[in-house]
Amino acid sequence: MLKSSINAIPFRRFSVSSRVLKATPTYLIDPCCNPSNPLVIERAAITEAADGIEGFIKHTLCQRSHPLSDLTDINVYLKMEQTQTTGSFKERGARWALMNLTESERKKGVYAASAGNHAQALCMHGKQLGIPVTVVMPRHAPIKKIAHCKKLGGNVIVQGKNLSESRLIALGKSLDEGGKYINGYDHKDVIAGAGTVGLEIIEQVPDVDAVVLPAGGGGLVAGVATAIKGLRPDVKIISVEADRCPSFKNALQVGHPIETSVLPTLADGLAVPVIGVNAFATAKDKVDDAIVVDEKAIGLAILRLVELEKIVIEGAGACGVGALLLGKLNQFKGKKVVTVLSGGNIDTTQLGRVMERGMAWDNRLVRFKVNVSDRPGGISELTNIIAENGASIKDIFLERSWTRSDVFTVRVKIVAETRDIDHARELNYALQKRYAQDCLFHLFPEIS
Repeated sequence: MLKSSINAIPFRRFSVSSRVLKATPTYLIDPCCNPSNPLVIERAAITEAADGIEGFIKHTLCQRSHPLSDLTDINVYLKMEQTQTTGSFKERGARWALMNLTESERKKGVYAASAGNHAQALCMHGKQLGIPVTVVMPRHAPIKKIAHCKKLGGNVIVQGKNLSESRLIALGKSLDEGGKYINGYDHKDVIAGAGTVGLEIIEQVPDVDAVVLPAGGGGLVAGVATAIKGLRPDVKIISVEADRCPSFKNALQVGHPIETSVLPTLADGLAVPVIGVNAFATAKDKVDDAIVVDEKAIGLAILRLVELEKIVIEGAGACGVGALLLGKLNQFKGKKVVTVLSGGNIDTTQLGRVMERGMAWDNRLVRFKVNVSDRPGGISELTNIIAENGASIKDIFLERSWTRSDVFTVRVKIVAETRDIDHARELNYALQKRYAQDCLFHLFPEIS
C-alpha cells in the first residue's frame, strides 16, 4: 500500500564541519543529499520501508555455502540478492523511493545516474507504477544493463566518463525539467530500502557473527548496518571495496567523504568516487572494519561462485567472497559470516574474459616460452611432453624472426590448461628438465 508520507519516519540530523564541505568537490547540490546537512537514517525508517515494499520485492534466500565454508573454515552464508527480478538489491530502495513520491512528482517523473543496477530497478518499478524514468549511464556501463533499461521503458542517456559526470548531467536535467532526482545510494528512502536486506539476514541467520557488505556509494552498508546493529549490536559489520576505488575506506580514515580516484575495475558497480554524505553519516560509527580486495581476488571469487555454487555474480557482488578467499576474514574461523551477493548483472562477454582471467590467476591456464629445434621433430617433442603430463594446449604461436638464438631454433609460445597449481608445477618441472634455461614458465602466486 502507498504510504501517505515519509515525513513521519524518523531521521536524525548529522552535523558536519566546514572541513567536510571544503573536501567535497564542487557540484550541483542534490537537496536530498546535502553535504552541509546530511541525514542519519534510523532503524524505524528501515522497518517502515520493509512494510511498504512487502509483496513487491522478493525475500531472497540466505543459505550456507558448503564449498566456501570448507575452503575457508568459516561458516559462510550467501545472501542471494542477485535473484531479484532485475538482478540486484537495488530494487528495494528504488521501489520505496518511488512509492513515496507525491502525485505531482510522479507526473513529472524521476531522474537518476547509475552504472546499471539502480537504473534497471527504477525503470522496472517506474513502469509498474506509471512513473516516467530517465537514467543517465556512464560510457563504461555494461551493455547488458543499458539494453535492459531501454527494454524496461526507461529514457536512457549514455553520457559521462564516470558516475560523477553522469550524476551532474542527470541532476542538471532533473532541475531543468522539474523532475525528482533519486540518488542510487544516498537518498534516504533508498538507504532505508537497502536496509531491509539486514532485517531479512537477522531472521534467516539469527546467530550470525559478521555480515560482509560491498561498499560503493555506501547505501547498502549504511542501511544494513543500521538494521542489524539496532537488533544485534554485537554483530560485526565489514565493508569490502575494490582497491581501485576505496572511497569508503578513505572517507573513514579522514572522517568525512573525500574524492577518490577511480581506476577500471571488475567491480564497476562500486566505482563511486565520493561516498554518499547521508550514507557516510549513517554508517561511519557502525562499520567495524573496512577492507579492500584486488582484481585477482574479485575475478577468482566470480570463478569460484560459478564453479562451486553454480551462480553468476557481478564483480561488485563478489567482493565479499574475494575477501574470504584472500584470508582477510580469518578472525571469523568457525563462526557464521553472511556475505551479501548484491547483484548478478555481468555482461556475457565480460564474464567470458573474467572466467579465462580467473583460470589464469588460478594457474589452470598457464603460459610459457620454449626455444626448440626448428628441424623436424623439435616441436613434436615439445607437444608430446605436454601431452604426457596431462596438459592441454589452448594456444600456440611460433616465433622465428625476432629470436636471438641461431637460425635453427624456433621460439614456441604456448598457453596450456592444467588441473591446478600442483599440476602446473609438474608440467613446469618436466619442461625445465628437458629444456632448462631455454624454457620460461609463468605462474601466479597461489590463492585459496
